[in-house]
Amino acid sequence: MVQKMPHTHLEIGSVSPDVLVCGDPGRATQIAALLADAVLLAEWREYRSYQGHYQGRTVTVCSHGIGAPGAAIAFEELIAAGARTLIRVGSCGGILPVVRAGDIVIVTAAVDSTGYGRELVPPGYPAVADGPLTMALRRAVGEGPCHMGLILSRDLFYAGVVTPFTPDYEMMAQANVLAVDMECAALFLLGSLRGVRAGAILAVNNHVLSASESAATFQPQSAAAKAAEMAAIQAALDALVSDVYDT
Repeated sequence: MVQKMPHTHLEIGSVSPDVLVCGDPGRATQIAALLADAVLLAEWREYRSYQGHYQGRTVTVCSHGIGAPGAAIAFEELIAAGARTLIRVGSCGGILPVVRAGDIVIVTAAVDSTGYGRELVPPGYPAVADGPLTMALRRAVGEGPCHMGLILSRDLFYAGVVTPFTPDYEMMAQANVLAVDMECAALFLLGSLRGVRAGAILAVNNHVLSASESAATFQPQSAAAKAAEMAAIQAALDALVSDVYDT
């Protein structure tokens, strides 16, 4: 009997070694449209997965929803079903002033400020992307506004009260942290823990120092953000078939 994973409903052995992951199920459909012979593998909860081919290489695409714990479930089940390389194609908010909406951020490592990370690994365990995969992403972007370096991953989106655990964006900017997201740290931690390649390329859709996250200021559908999202998707696909990735 073929075993299905409990949350993604992916069958063991059905996932290709190369996988793109994204938060939004709609973005998974958008990526699948760029693949040849794409088919829907499974859809359950926030997890929608496809498989197809890009320049002759088999690629699986899976959405992971919002936040580290739910995303980590997708990452774990994808790895159990066959994934060996996972690239997150997502979005982020800029922290450094030079990181603007419409830019691309290629993530080398994440400052882990998630409760998930505190339960998964010992204190101080680094959340680091795979080096060759990260360089392949950088080369695939080519020209255009692109930043490469550290980001912050946290659990909170809409602000609550300030606590000892609340990240300070001004301090993060002083430490040259480029941007903030919610899932990269979980992906990188699992990549190291499970022995698979993990990387991330993010489209910047707002700037959190100039306007903190709120329903009024968050504009993920702006023309600049959507253009960066498409450029990030294309770069991730190109990185999978690049010579740098294969070295």
